[in-house]
This record gives sequence, structure tokens and C-alpha cells, in this order.
Amino acid sequence: MSEFAISKDGARIGYDQYGEGPAVILVGGAMQFRAFDSNTVEMAKLLAAKGFTVLNYDRRGRGESAEALSLTLKDNIDDLATLIEIAGGEAALFGSSSGGSISLAAAAAGLPVTKLALWETPLSDELGTGGAEFFAGLQERIASGDKAGTIEYYMKDMPPEWLAGAKSSPAWPIMLELGPSLSADAESLAWTQSAPRAELWSGITQPTVAIVGEQTVPIMPNAADSIVANLPNARKITIPAANHSWEPGVMAEALAEFLAEPPKN
Repeated sequence: MSEFAISKDGARIGYDQYGEGPAVILVGGAMQFRAFDSNTVEMAKLLAAKGFTVLNYDRRGRGESAEALSLTLKDNIDDLATLIEIAGGEAALFGSSSGGSISLAAAAAGLPVTKLALWETPLSDELGTGGAEFFAGLQERIASGDKAGTIEYYMKDMPPEWLAGAKSSPAWPIMLELGPSLSADAESLAWTQSAPRAELWSGITQPTVAIVGEQTVPIMPNAADSIVANLPNARKITIPAANHSWEPGVMAEALAEFLAEPPKN
């Protein structure tokens, strides 16, 4: 049964908590929430069985957190601050896709994050303008109320078969309702281009792992390399995975290994 946290602005955030041990919070990407993402639910349970407290939550604007009215990046960071407090005052973050840029922003904001695990965070060129332009374009489509156009715009730079597959799947009507919540995803990605990354991320000294799949699109390993180049305690690992997706057991094993590593002296 879901539990609920009350965020700084009074928004109700639905989450599940599994296991006991060091805490890790799972930060979903663009189209992810618990009822729509069985892979992450299964992975959360497998990771908990390896000795961790795992919080898997619906980001605001989705699932059981859908009633939140404000959907900014700051709101999402405030939600994480609330969940970290529930988890015991500190937690690692696993950011999936654009959940990785939200996780980076949370760590940069000074939240008590112990470690960062970032799965294929789709960062564009450092100091580029594409992120800000994309964010503005997305906001225009959200404001217009064009649900299909919003999702089509968000996915316009992804492999075209991904959008075609989404449109032909039973999940498409659910995806159409997620549009407003994508604003924070786009805002977080624009933020990663807003200043030199070494400067922007200067406060992020936590152990960090940038994870990529063996079969992926070129932006993903390039983004992981940028993360490693601009964080003092980061490394890249590759796991068996393809098409921006992973098997729950594979990801749980990779995360458990990283999270169990003792701090370096």
C-alpha cells in the first residue's frame, strides 16, 4: 500500500518503501511512475533484498502525486528533500534518464545526498543553447493544451521508432496525461547547460557512477563522459542493456555493488 509524504508546498507525494539498510531514492525519468513502470518496481524490491532501504516514488504531476499544481525543478528538489528526511536524513539517489539531471540539481542544491547513480542522463553539449530552447518550446506546447503535441515535441530528438512504438501501444493515453510534469525534466536538462559544468557542479563531491548500456545512442556515453570529466569523484560503468532500458536484476546488482562500496579515505 502506498505511503504519502507532504512536500514543502503541501503537495502530496506517493511512494513505496522497501527493505532496511542505507537509503536510496529512485528518481524517475520522463515517462516513469510506479503504476506505469513495473521494471523499476521490480528492481526496487530486488535492491531492497540486498540490504538497502529503497524509496520508489511518483514524481509530482504523475500517478499518486498527480494533484500537485506547481511542477518546477525546484518543486521536484523540495520533494526529494522531504523524502530524504523520511529516509533518515540522508540518502543516495538513483536518477533514471532525465531523473539523473534532477538528481544532479538536488545534489548541487546541497541536499544530504550520499551517492549518485545516474542511468543514461541525456546531457547535450556543455554550454549549448539547445536545452533552454527545448524547455521554452515544451512550455509553449504544455500551455496550449496540446497533449499529443507535447509528447511528440518531447520525443522529437529520440529515435523515431520510439515515438511510433509509443503511439501504437496501449500506454499512449497514459503518456498524454504526463505532459505538464515533463517541464521539470526539460528544465533540469537546460540547467546542465546554464554554466560551465565544473562550476555548476562544484559542490557535488559525492561518489558518483554514470551508467550506460552496452547498446545505446551516441548521446548517452558522451554525456557520461561529461559527468566523469566534471565531477571529482565519478566514474563510468557499462552494463548489459539496450534501447535505454535495463533488466531489473542487472540494474539491482550494479547499484548494490556501487552503493555498498566503502567511502574512500
